[in-house]
Amino acid sequence: MRQFLDDEFLLYSGTASALYHTYAEKLPILDYHCHINPKEVADDISYSNITELWLYADHYKWRAMRSCGIEEKYITGGASDFDRFRAFASCMPKLIGNPIYHWVHLELKRYFGCDLILSEKTAEEIWELTSEKLGSDSMKARSIIKASNVELLCTTDDPCDSLEYHEKIAADSTFNVAVLPAFRPDRAMNIERKGIRDYLGRLSTVSGIEIRDIDSYIEALASRIDLFEKHGCRTADHGIDDYMAYSKPNRYSAGEILKKAIESDGADISEDELALFKCEVLKFLGGEYRKLGWVLQFHMGVSRNPNSACLSKLGPDTGFDTIHGKNCIRDLSHVLDMLYAENALPKTVIYSINPSDNAAVGALIGSYQYHDGNRIQPIHQGSAWWFNDNIEGMRAQMKSLANLSAFGNFLGMLTDSRSFTAYVRHEYFRRILCDLIGGWVENGEYPADPDSLGQLVCDICYNNTKDFFGFKLN
Repeated sequence: MRQFLDDEFLLYSGTASALYHTYAEKLPILDYHCHINPKEVADDISYSNITELWLYADHYKWRAMRSCGIEEKYITGGASDFDRFRAFASCMPKLIGNPIYHWVHLELKRYFGCDLILSEKTAEEIWELTSEKLGSDSMKARSIIKASNVELLCTTDDPCDSLEYHEKIAADSTFNVAVLPAFRPDRAMNIERKGIRDYLGRLSTVSGIEIRDIDSYIEALASRIDLFEKHGCRTADHGIDDYMAYSKPNRYSAGEILKKAIESDGADISEDELALFKCEVLKFLGGEYRKLGWVLQFHMGVSRNPNSACLSKLGPDTGFDTIHGKNCIRDLSHVLDMLYAENALPKTVIYSINPSDNAAVGALIGSYQYHDGNRIQPIHQGSAWWFNDNIEGMRAQMKSLANLSAFGNFLGMLTDSRSFTAYVRHEYFRRILCDLIGGWVENGEYPADPDSLGQLVCDICYNNTKDFFGFKLN
């Protein structure tokens, strides 16, 4: 019987072990999509206890605790930090097969040197051990990032953000990890939501351009793109709630829809109007991204806040989102076709939260590839995302992509996390990747050529991302 979390964790063949320990294990991390707050990096924050680090903003853990029948006061607040941690620890024996079980113990092992198994029985001992460690400089935000072998990370930033903390980090010669902004224009494009009038007022203020119509709206977004470009931005993240909707863009109609949204504060915008407006704006944004060499990342298929009572009580982003059931590939294809025809299709990565979309996305990217002079193709399927961020989800996504596209050009893993210790997810992914490739070799499905295999692993874990995004590293 194998030992839990030993050096060969998730590596089930000699080839897998050799690939991981020789190549993948030592490679730096380029975390090209995360939700780390740049202010926390600039301020080099520290934590008083493990609850602050793990449970203050982790919807994965909150969902797991609810699934185990834990009262809400131990999840999103009310109870003491120790009681919240003990409640979480009591769930752990029930989470067999859940990636949280692996992530938690990898974090304890890698960052705290702790081999104890977390449970209600060990909660107090682990609380004391981690509290002592968190009191040292080695567990401040920047030290954790450096200890994780991170070379670069991209945060997620609204067009109205000042980027002052990115500027502060870049000016600090004592910290050699690149922290770049990523342009996230969702709030500017979601004109059907209450509060859009105030938001566009903010955008007017920070851009210095009064938004009166579609032309001034586009001009304001363009000015913010210029600011992000000056701060080293290489990517734009677009969150597509529910599903991708297509409507033939029309500048005049988009302008009338925007005026209507401002007048009603988003209340009177229909789904068809929203689709037309977003496609018109995306046509502009795609062209700008392409000119700048930015990467457009589509995150699709999330059904937000289906539990309206909990949304009212706890607010958004508290662990109640789910997978939208509608297949959105047809409309996505129309959007890509529109951009391609307008010469406005930038380098693109497509993530679907619905695992049933794997093959559809893998096939679709092959329909819109174009030669842009770079080493790898410009349109990609992203890694297994959110609810698929587990052993079976990663394997299924990678196997599907390998069947339908060029797996050697895959962009590998990202954290998509707010946590500084989430970098163990890169280790998790790399072990699964090496085991998958090792299995193909052991089964005689690919040659046992060490040089070719090593290059493949290094490309997927590091080189492809660096080249695709055009990251300039020290």
